[in-house]
Amino acid sequence: MDDIVKQAMAKWPNVPHCYGWLALDARGAWRMRDEAAQQTDAPGDKLNNATLVGFINRNYGHDDAGRWFFQNGPQRVYVNLEATPYIARTDPALGLVLQTGTPLASIERLYLTEVGVAIVQAGDVVAQVDDRDVAQLFESLERDGQPVADEALLRWLDGGAETMSLHWRGASVPVERIARAELPQRFGFVPTPAPESL
Repeated sequence: MDDIVKQAMAKWPNVPHCYGWLALDARGAWRMRDEAAQQTDAPGDKLNNATLVGFINRNYGHDDAGRWFFQNGPQRVYVNLEATPYIARTDPALGLVLQTGTPLASIERLYLTEVGVAIVQAGDVVAQVDDRDVAQLFESLERDGQPVADEALLRWLDGGAETMSLHWRGASVPVERIARAELPQRFGFVPTPAPESL
């Protein structure tokens, strides 16, 4: 967290929290959701200013209830999550990189939803893989040391009993099925934060 943010929080500790105005989409873009976007449940405008995006990335965190937020000076701006708290992209040199710019040195598990959405886990980090990078990731899927063909993957997603792994950066990563609806509860995050009721 930036020092200027810590100082603002200490100076103005009781600024009301903000809900619904900021979102993280499934491709890792931050989106500003004005009143019109909120009323129509639109994704909002993509933030393209590198300085602002960097500021959000450095001051992104979560509370004990699993609600993710951007600490904007003294104000906590809660984030609507289209997918998971982090989005990962493949990188030729670093493997996987989160939307915040943080590289994942390794991953412990790969989860695939019923429609083939890929989720990686590394410690407390849970990240959906950007859909534009999933095909590249799937090239490293293996069953009994052999590449997994598309047809075999579809059968597995449909309930096949085979054991699959992901050969990733020299490690064999277990692959599990997970229902998309289970993600928030399984990994303890709130997709659409709201004020706690009194």
